[in-house]
Amino acid sequence: MSRVRAALRALTWAGSAAATALTAHSLLNARALRTPSLDPPPVAGRVSVLLPVRDEQGRVGACLAALLDQVGVADLEVLVLDDASTDRTAQVVAAVAAADPRVRLLRGDGPPAGWLGKPHACAALAAAATGEVLVFVDADVVLAPHALAAGVDLLRGTGLDLVCPYPRQLAHTWSERLVQPLLQWSWLTTLPLRAAEVSPRPSLSAANGQFLLVDAAVYRRAGGHGAVRAAVLDDVGLLRAVKAAGGRGGVADGTELATCRMYESWPALREGYAKSLWSAFGSAPAAVAVAAGLVLTYVLPPLAALAGSRAGAAGYAAAVVGRYAAAERTGGRSLPDALGHPASVALLVGLLADSWRRHRRGELTWKGRTLP
Repeated sequence: MSRVRAALRALTWAGSAAATALTAHSLLNARALRTPSLDPPPVAGRVSVLLPVRDEQGRVGACLAALLDQVGVADLEVLVLDDASTDRTAQVVAAVAAADPRVRLLRGDGPPAGWLGKPHACAALAAAATGEVLVFVDADVVLAPHALAAGVDLLRGTGLDLVCPYPRQLAHTWSERLVQPLLQWSWLTTLPLRAAEVSPRPSLSAANGQFLLVDAAVYRRAGGHGAVRAAVLDDVGLLRAVKAAGGRGGVADGTELATCRMYESWPALREGYAKSLWSAFGSAPAAVAVAAGLVLTYVLPPLAALAGSRAGAAGYAAAVVGRYAAAERTGGRSLPDALGHPASVALLVGLLADSWRRHRRGELTWKGRTLP
Protein backbone atom coordinates (compact mmCIF):
# COMPACT_ATOMS: atom_id res chain seq x y z
CA MET A 1 0.00 0.00 0.00
CA SER A 2 2.84 2.38 0.79
CA ARG A 3 4.30 1.76 -2.67
CA VAL A 4 0.97 2.57 -4.29
CA ARG A 5 0.71 5.77 -2.27
CA ALA A 6 4.26 6.73 -3.18
CA ALA A 7 3.53 6.11 -6.85
CA LEU A 8 0.35 8.18 -6.74
CA ARG A 9 2.20 10.95 -4.93
CA ALA A 10 4.92 10.94 -7.61
CA LEU A 11 2.35 10.98 -10.39
CA THR A 12 0.52 13.84 -8.73
CA TRP A 13 3.72 15.84 -8.50
CA ALA A 14 4.47 15.08 -12.17
CA GLY A 15 0.97 16.05 -13.30
CA SER A 16 0.99 19.25 -11.29
CA ALA A 17 4.39 20.22 -12.64
CA ALA A 18 3.17 19.59 -16.18
CA ALA A 19 0.03 21.67 -15.59
CA THR A 20 2.12 24.53 -14.26
CA ALA A 21 4.55 24.43 -17.20
CA LEU A 22 1.77 24.23 -19.77
CA THR A 23 -0.08 27.14 -18.19
CA ALA A 24 3.10 29.23 -18.29
CA HIS A 25 3.46 28.32 -21.97
CA SER A 26 -0.16 29.30 -22.68
CA LEU A 27 0.37 32.71 -21.09
CA LEU A 28 3.35 33.32 -23.36
CA ASN A 29 1.32 32.11 -26.35
CA ALA A 30 -1.51 34.49 -25.47
CA ARG A 31 0.93 37.38 -25.88
CA ALA A 32 2.30 35.99 -29.16
CA LEU A 33 -1.11 35.27 -30.71
CA ARG A 34 -1.59 37.39 -33.82
CA THR A 35 -4.52 39.81 -33.60
CA PRO A 36 -6.13 41.27 -36.75
CA SER A 37 -6.70 44.98 -37.13
CA LEU A 38 -10.08 46.37 -36.11
CA ASP A 39 -9.71 49.05 -38.78
CA PRO A 40 -8.11 47.27 -41.75
CA PRO A 41 -7.32 48.99 -45.06
CA PRO A 42 -9.46 48.29 -48.13
CA VAL A 43 -8.61 45.11 -49.98
CA ALA A 44 -6.94 45.39 -53.37
CA GLY A 45 -7.87 42.53 -55.68
CA ARG A 46 -10.66 40.00 -55.83
CA VAL A 47 -11.66 37.92 -52.83
CA SER A 48 -13.55 34.66 -53.28
CA VAL A 49 -15.61 33.46 -50.33
CA LEU A 50 -16.34 29.74 -50.60
CA LEU A 51 -19.21 28.28 -48.61
CA PRO A 52 -19.91 24.51 -48.70
CA VAL A 53 -23.35 23.68 -47.32
CA ARG A 54 -25.41 20.57 -46.67
CA ASP A 55 -28.69 20.70 -44.75
CA GLU A 56 -28.07 24.19 -43.35
CA GLN A 57 -31.39 25.89 -44.05
CA GLY A 58 -31.55 27.35 -40.54
CA ARG A 59 -28.05 28.82 -40.59
CA VAL A 60 -27.02 29.72 -44.11
CA GLY A 61 -29.20 32.82 -44.31
CA ALA A 62 -27.47 34.58 -41.41
CA CYS A 63 -24.07 33.53 -42.72
CA LEU A 64 -24.77 34.97 -46.18
CA ALA A 65 -26.25 38.17 -44.80
CA ALA A 66 -23.05 38.80 -42.85
CA LEU A 67 -20.90 38.03 -45.90
CA LEU A 68 -22.81 40.50 -48.04
CA ASP A 69 -22.49 43.15 -45.33
CA GLN A 70 -18.68 43.21 -45.55
CA VAL A 71 -16.88 46.54 -45.88
CA GLY A 72 -13.56 47.27 -47.54
CA VAL A 73 -13.87 44.49 -50.12
CA ALA A 74 -14.87 46.09 -53.39
CA ASP A 75 -14.36 43.01 -55.57
CA LEU A 76 -16.11 40.15 -53.82
CA GLU A 77 -17.60 36.92 -55.07
CA VAL A 78 -19.48 34.49 -52.85
CA LEU A 79 -19.72 30.94 -54.19
CA VAL A 80 -22.01 28.51 -52.39
CA LEU A 81 -22.06 24.81 -53.17
CA ASP A 82 -25.15 22.94 -52.03
CA ASP A 83 -23.96 19.39 -51.46
CA ALA A 84 -27.17 17.48 -52.17
CA SER A 85 -29.08 18.92 -49.22
CA THR A 86 -32.25 17.17 -48.15
CA ASP A 87 -33.85 20.35 -46.79
CA ARG A 88 -34.48 23.85 -48.22
CA THR A 89 -30.86 24.99 -48.10
CA ALA A 90 -30.60 25.38 -51.87
CA GLN A 91 -33.80 27.42 -52.03
CA VAL A 92 -32.58 29.78 -49.32
CA VAL A 93 -29.31 30.35 -51.15
CA ALA A 94 -31.04 30.73 -54.52
CA ALA A 95 -33.25 33.48 -53.13
CA VAL A 96 -30.21 35.39 -51.88
CA ALA A 97 -28.38 34.87 -55.18
CA ALA A 98 -31.37 36.20 -57.12
CA ALA A 99 -31.18 39.44 -55.15
CA ASP A 100 -27.41 39.94 -55.18
CA PRO A 101 -25.17 39.22 -58.21
CA ARG A 102 -22.14 38.66 -55.96
CA VAL A 103 -23.63 35.33 -54.86
CA ARG A 104 -23.59 32.26 -57.08
CA LEU A 105 -25.14 28.90 -56.24
CA LEU A 106 -23.40 25.73 -57.38
CA ARG A 107 -24.96 22.32 -56.98
CA GLY A 108 -23.26 19.07 -56.10
CA ASP A 109 -24.53 15.50 -56.00
CA GLY A 110 -22.18 14.09 -53.39
CA PRO A 111 -18.54 13.04 -53.35
CA PRO A 112 -17.07 10.41 -55.68
CA ALA A 113 -15.24 7.35 -54.39
CA GLY A 114 -12.18 8.23 -52.35
CA TRP A 115 -13.47 11.65 -51.31
CA LEU A 116 -15.26 12.89 -48.23
CA GLY A 117 -18.09 15.33 -48.72
CA LYS A 118 -16.60 18.55 -47.42
CA PRO A 119 -13.18 18.30 -49.14
CA HIS A 120 -14.95 17.53 -52.41
CA ALA A 121 -17.30 20.50 -52.03
CA CYS A 122 -14.39 22.80 -51.15
CA ALA A 123 -12.38 21.56 -54.15
CA ALA A 124 -15.31 22.24 -56.49
CA LEU A 125 -15.73 25.73 -55.06
CA ALA A 126 -12.04 26.51 -55.40
CA ALA A 127 -12.07 25.33 -59.01
CA ALA A 128 -14.83 27.84 -59.78
CA ALA A 129 -13.25 30.72 -57.84
CA THR A 130 -11.46 33.61 -59.54
CA GLY A 131 -10.11 35.49 -56.52
CA GLU A 132 -6.52 36.09 -55.49
CA VAL A 133 -7.47 35.09 -51.94
CA LEU A 134 -9.73 32.15 -51.16
CA VAL A 135 -11.79 32.37 -47.98
CA PHE A 136 -13.44 29.17 -46.75
CA VAL A 137 -16.32 29.75 -44.35
CA ASP A 138 -18.70 27.36 -42.61
CA ALA A 139 -22.43 27.97 -42.57
CA ASP A 140 -22.55 28.25 -38.78
CA VAL A 141 -20.16 31.22 -38.80
CA VAL A 142 -21.30 34.86 -38.69
CA LEU A 143 -18.64 37.40 -39.68
CA ALA A 144 -18.29 40.94 -38.37
CA PRO A 145 -18.49 43.60 -41.13
CA HIS A 146 -14.71 44.15 -41.16
CA ALA A 147 -13.79 40.46 -40.96
CA LEU A 148 -12.83 39.79 -44.58
CA ALA A 149 -10.74 42.94 -44.91
CA ALA A 150 -9.04 42.23 -41.58
CA GLY A 151 -8.37 38.62 -42.53
CA VAL A 152 -6.84 39.55 -45.87
CA ASP A 153 -4.77 42.28 -44.21
CA LEU A 154 -3.50 39.72 -41.70
CA LEU A 155 -2.68 37.22 -44.45
CA ARG A 156 -0.79 39.76 -46.55
CA GLY A 157 0.76 41.74 -43.71
CA THR A 158 2.34 38.74 -42.01
CA GLY A 159 3.63 37.07 -45.13
CA LEU A 160 1.70 33.92 -44.27
CA ASP A 161 0.15 31.79 -47.00
CA LEU A 162 -2.72 30.45 -44.89
CA VAL A 163 -4.28 31.90 -41.77
CA CYS A 164 -7.24 30.89 -39.64
CA PRO A 165 -8.64 33.70 -37.47
CA TYR A 166 -10.28 31.48 -34.86
CA PRO A 167 -13.93 32.54 -34.34
CA ARG A 168 -15.28 33.15 -30.86
CA GLN A 169 -17.04 29.92 -29.96
CA LEU A 170 -20.56 30.39 -28.57
CA ALA A 171 -21.49 27.89 -25.85
CA HIS A 172 -24.78 27.87 -23.95
CA THR A 173 -25.74 24.34 -22.89
CA TRP A 174 -23.81 22.39 -20.25
CA SER A 175 -22.04 20.19 -22.79
CA GLU A 176 -20.98 23.13 -24.95
CA ARG A 177 -19.62 25.01 -21.94
CA LEU A 178 -17.61 22.00 -20.85
CA VAL A 179 -16.15 21.00 -24.21
CA GLN A 180 -16.09 23.89 -26.70
CA PRO A 181 -13.63 26.11 -24.78
CA LEU A 182 -11.09 23.30 -25.07
CA LEU A 183 -10.69 24.11 -28.78
CA GLN A 184 -8.77 27.34 -28.26
CA TRP A 185 -7.33 26.21 -24.93
CA SER A 186 -5.70 23.19 -26.56
CA TRP A 187 -3.55 25.01 -29.10
CA LEU A 188 -2.84 27.96 -26.81
CA THR A 189 -1.56 25.49 -24.22
CA THR A 190 0.38 22.98 -26.31
CA LEU A 191 1.46 24.59 -29.60
CA PRO A 192 4.39 27.06 -29.91
CA LEU A 193 2.41 29.35 -32.18
CA ARG A 194 5.11 31.40 -33.91
CA ALA A 195 7.41 28.42 -34.37
CA ALA A 196 4.50 26.36 -35.68
CA GLU A 197 3.80 28.89 -38.44
CA VAL A 198 7.14 28.22 -40.11
CA SER A 199 7.80 24.63 -39.06
CA PRO A 200 7.25 21.96 -41.74
CA ARG A 201 6.56 19.34 -39.05
CA PRO A 202 2.99 18.00 -39.48
CA SER A 203 2.56 17.73 -35.71
CA LEU A 204 3.03 21.48 -35.33
CA SER A 205 -0.14 22.39 -37.20
CA ALA A 206 -3.37 23.96 -35.99
CA ALA A 207 -6.08 25.21 -38.31
CA ASN A 208 -9.79 25.89 -38.32
CA GLY A 209 -11.91 25.56 -41.45
CA GLN A 210 -14.68 27.67 -39.94
CA PHE A 211 -12.86 30.77 -41.24
CA LEU A 212 -9.76 30.05 -43.30
CA LEU A 213 -7.96 32.36 -45.71
CA VAL A 214 -5.35 31.10 -48.16
CA ASP A 215 -3.44 32.59 -51.05
CA ALA A 216 -5.02 31.13 -54.20
CA ALA A 217 -1.73 30.41 -55.98
CA VAL A 218 -0.28 28.66 -52.94
CA TYR A 219 -3.49 26.67 -52.47
CA ARG A 220 -3.25 25.31 -56.00
CA ARG A 221 0.48 24.65 -55.74
CA ALA A 222 -0.18 22.58 -52.63
CA GLY A 223 -2.78 20.48 -54.45
CA GLY A 224 -5.80 22.14 -52.84
CA HIS A 225 -8.38 19.96 -51.21
CA GLY A 226 -7.46 17.20 -53.62
CA ALA A 227 -4.42 16.66 -51.40
CA VAL A 228 -6.71 16.01 -48.42
CA ARG A 229 -9.64 14.38 -50.17
CA ALA A 230 -10.11 11.66 -47.53
CA ALA A 231 -9.15 13.74 -44.48
CA VAL A 232 -11.75 14.08 -41.76
CA LEU A 233 -9.85 17.09 -40.40
CA ASP A 234 -9.42 18.65 -43.82
CA ASP A 235 -8.48 22.08 -42.41
CA VAL A 236 -5.42 20.75 -40.57
CA GLY A 237 -4.63 18.57 -43.58
CA LEU A 238 -4.76 21.57 -45.90
CA LEU A 239 -2.33 23.51 -43.71
CA ARG A 240 0.04 20.54 -43.72
CA ALA A 241 -0.19 20.37 -47.52
CA VAL A 242 0.60 24.10 -47.76
CA LYS A 243 3.60 23.63 -45.48
CA ALA A 244 4.78 20.64 -47.51
CA ALA A 245 4.70 22.89 -50.58
CA GLY A 246 6.94 25.43 -48.85
CA GLY A 247 4.24 27.68 -47.43
CA ARG A 248 3.59 29.00 -43.93
CA GLY A 249 0.47 29.36 -41.85
CA GLY A 250 -1.42 28.88 -38.63
CA VAL A 251 -4.10 30.24 -36.34
CA ALA A 252 -4.79 33.79 -35.20
CA ASP A 253 -7.20 35.56 -32.88
CA GLY A 254 -10.57 35.86 -34.60
CA THR A 255 -12.51 36.83 -31.48
CA GLU A 256 -13.54 40.21 -32.91
CA LEU A 257 -14.02 38.91 -36.45
CA ALA A 258 -16.46 36.01 -36.22
CA THR A 259 -18.69 33.92 -34.00
CA CYS A 260 -19.62 30.28 -34.34
CA ARG A 261 -21.97 27.99 -32.49
CA MET A 262 -21.06 24.53 -33.68
CA TYR A 263 -23.50 22.45 -31.64
CA GLU A 264 -26.65 23.26 -29.72
CA SER A 265 -27.17 20.09 -27.67
CA TRP A 266 -25.34 17.15 -26.13
CA PRO A 267 -26.41 14.67 -28.86
CA ALA A 268 -25.25 17.03 -31.61
CA LEU A 269 -21.94 17.68 -29.84
CA ARG A 270 -21.30 14.00 -29.26
CA GLU A 271 -21.97 13.14 -32.90
CA GLY A 272 -19.82 16.01 -34.11
CA TYR A 273 -16.82 15.00 -32.05
CA ALA A 274 -17.31 11.31 -32.80
CA LYS A 275 -16.92 11.84 -36.53
CA SER A 276 -13.50 13.49 -36.28
CA LEU A 277 -11.85 13.14 -32.88
CA TRP A 278 -10.47 9.68 -33.66
CA SER A 279 -8.28 11.19 -36.38
CA ALA A 280 -6.91 14.08 -34.33
CA PHE A 281 -3.77 12.33 -33.08
CA GLY A 282 -2.84 10.11 -36.01
CA SER A 283 -3.13 6.63 -34.50
CA ALA A 284 -4.73 4.68 -31.68
CA PRO A 285 -1.50 4.44 -29.62
CA ALA A 286 -0.99 8.19 -29.97
CA ALA A 287 -4.57 8.82 -28.88
CA VAL A 288 -4.05 6.61 -25.82
CA ALA A 289 -0.86 8.48 -24.97
CA VAL A 290 -2.59 11.86 -25.27
CA ALA A 291 -5.52 10.68 -23.16
CA ALA A 292 -3.15 9.39 -20.48
CA GLY A 293 -1.24 12.66 -20.47
CA LEU A 294 -4.44 14.67 -20.11
CA VAL A 295 -5.64 12.54 -17.19
CA LEU A 296 -2.23 12.73 -15.49
CA THR A 297 -2.01 16.50 -15.89
CA TYR A 298 -5.56 17.70 -15.38
CA VAL A 299 -7.61 14.98 -13.65
CA LEU A 300 -5.27 13.28 -11.17
CA PRO A 301 -4.05 16.47 -9.38
CA PRO A 302 -7.55 17.74 -8.45
CA LEU A 303 -8.54 14.25 -7.29
CA ALA A 304 -5.42 14.19 -5.13
CA ALA A 305 -6.28 17.66 -3.86
CA LEU A 306 -9.60 16.32 -2.60
CA ALA A 307 -7.57 13.83 -0.54
CA GLY A 308 -5.50 16.63 0.95
CA SER A 309 -2.54 16.81 -1.45
CA ARG A 310 -1.00 20.27 -1.59
CA ALA A 311 0.80 19.40 -4.80
CA GLY A 312 -2.52 18.34 -6.31
CA ALA A 313 -4.12 21.62 -5.22
CA ALA A 314 -1.29 23.56 -6.84
CA GLY A 315 -1.71 21.60 -10.08
CA TYR A 316 -5.45 22.19 -10.08
CA ALA A 317 -4.93 25.91 -9.48
CA ALA A 318 -2.45 26.10 -12.36
CA ALA A 319 -4.91 24.36 -14.69
CA VAL A 320 -7.70 26.75 -13.71
CA VAL A 321 -5.45 29.73 -14.37
CA GLY A 322 -4.61 28.38 -17.82
CA ARG A 323 -8.23 27.74 -18.68
CA TYR A 324 -9.26 31.16 -17.32
CA ALA A 325 -6.55 32.96 -19.30
CA ALA A 326 -7.45 31.14 -22.53
CA ALA A 327 -11.11 32.08 -22.12
CA GLU A 328 -10.30 35.71 -21.42
CA ARG A 329 -7.99 35.88 -24.46
CA THR A 330 -10.47 34.29 -26.86
CA GLY A 331 -13.79 35.73 -25.71
CA GLY A 332 -15.09 32.64 -23.93
CA ARG A 333 -16.66 32.13 -20.53
CA SER A 334 -13.99 32.33 -17.85
CA LEU A 335 -15.79 31.93 -14.51
CA PRO A 336 -17.18 29.74 -13.15
CA ASP A 337 -16.45 27.52 -16.16
CA ALA A 338 -12.68 27.43 -15.63
CA LEU A 339 -13.22 25.81 -12.24
CA GLY A 340 -14.70 22.78 -13.98
CA HIS A 341 -11.62 22.16 -16.13
CA PRO A 342 -11.02 18.64 -14.78
CA ALA A 343 -14.56 17.66 -15.76
CA SER A 344 -14.01 19.18 -19.22
CA VAL A 345 -10.86 17.14 -19.76
CA ALA A 346 -12.48 13.95 -18.44
CA LEU A 347 -15.41 14.43 -20.82
CA LEU A 348 -13.03 15.05 -23.74
CA VAL A 349 -11.20 11.80 -22.98
CA GLY A 350 -14.56 10.02 -22.94
CA LEU A 351 -15.47 11.55 -26.31
CA LEU A 352 -12.13 10.43 -27.71
CA ALA A 353 -12.72 6.85 -26.58
CA ASP A 354 -16.25 6.93 -27.99
CA SER A 355 -14.98 8.23 -31.32
CA TRP A 356 -12.39 5.46 -31.64
CA ARG A 357 -14.89 2.79 -30.63
CA ARG A 358 -17.42 3.89 -33.23
CA HIS A 359 -14.76 4.38 -35.89
CA ARG A 360 -13.47 0.82 -35.48
CA ARG A 361 -17.01 -0.55 -35.64
CA GLY A 362 -17.79 1.44 -38.78
CA GLU A 363 -20.64 3.25 -37.03
CA LEU A 364 -19.72 6.84 -37.87
CA THR A 365 -22.09 8.92 -39.96
CA TRP A 366 -22.47 12.62 -40.64
CA LYS A 367 -25.46 14.34 -42.22
CA GLY A 368 -26.81 11.09 -43.55
CA ARG A 369 -23.55 9.76 -44.98
CA THR A 370 -21.50 6.89 -43.68
CA LEU A 371 -17.89 7.79 -42.96
CA PRO A 372 -15.17 5.34 -43.99
